[in-house]
Amino acid sequence: MELTADHLAAELISLGLSVGLDAVGMADARPFPEVRAELERRRAAGLSGGMQFTYRNPERSTDPGHILDGARSLVVAARRTPAPRLADVSAGRMRIAAYARHDHYADLRRGLSQLAGHLQTGGWETRVVADDNALVDRAAAVRAGIGWWGRNANVLLPGRGSWFVLGAVVTNAPLPVSEPIDDGCGTCRRCLDGCPTGAIVEPGVVDARRCLAWLVQAPGSIPREFRAALGGRLYGCDDCQEVCPVGRPDRMADGTDDPAADVEAVWVLRAKDDDLMDRFGRWYIADRDPTYLRRNALVALGNTAAGDDRAVAGLLEAYLASDNSILRAHAVWAAGRLGRLDLLNGLEVGSDLLVAEELAAVRDRVGA
Repeated sequence: MELTADHLAAELISLGLSVGLDAVGMADARPFPEVRAELERRRAAGLSGGMQFTYRNPERSTDPGHILDGARSLVVAARRTPAPRLADVSAGRMRIAAYARHDHYADLRRGLSQLAGHLQTGGWETRVVADDNALVDRAAAVRAGIGWWGRNANVLLPGRGSWFVLGAVVTNAPLPVSEPIDDGCGTCRRCLDGCPTGAIVEPGVVDARRCLAWLVQAPGSIPREFRAALGGRLYGCDDCQEVCPVGRPDRMADGTDDPAADVEAVWVLRAKDDDLMDRFGRWYIADRDPTYLRRNALVALGNTAAGDDRAVAGLLEAYLASDNSILRAHAVWAAGRLGRLDLLNGLEVGSDLLVAEELAAVRDRVGA
């Protein structure tokens, strides 16, 4: 007997939960014109900060018909990323955001593939999309009743916050639409007030030019005015999630430290390119260039290390002699931040304007 759409949807939800997905919902595959217009507005206003993900091609990513010809439905799923306990990063160690510590997207894709396989056995066409810029996954999750738009611009799941990665199966199967979830933020503004750089410029709107999670990924130099706020971050930022009361139960329930939560800045600065990419290559790294991981490590060193540590001083000396202008400039900043002006005495700048500007900024700050 042929399954009704409701029965098929119930099977998909049950299957998804059984294979490790934490929430599954259904939505129609109409385009998202209002999301496209908003993305184009923010990009025109400069809020994308050069970020390509989400902003690269809103025309395509807001229309599921570009993913699958004849698309009728979206099966949207969330996979939990264990929420970290609030803790200070010890000196010389760098923090990794919760979603980036393990390959949660690989687990999510496996679950989505199970859902796609179930649909295919019924003769339906499917495409799995997750973390690949093909679909505006947060908008799809809201339409599918997974959660609501949080003021931090993430999707919040009831009682569980935003500690999730999102993905979808696009299919030509006709499926019932899940009920939407009402906004649960109310008048709370802890994420707006808790952002260390004020990057959440209005509820649900993030200025990527100020967002630490983007600045550690973006190419070029990290803007000087945001380096102190970066603290000991290597990749990502969880601050707007950590202060969210909706996600507090999940965070408190974890209760254990994750050994993948941080890494020594010294190791990052000493490691070879291949070792860095073997360990962190699944992340988005600008131009696939480990320079940007080392750049972040130099900022973290300046923020968290001890200036009288011989190993730290030795690394700064090595990077001050680097032929990489970005790394050399950030080493100048780190040395100044740690009060090691002696390392900058007699520094040959040559024609390197980036290093010259950094050295001038250090001297202006200390009045030298």
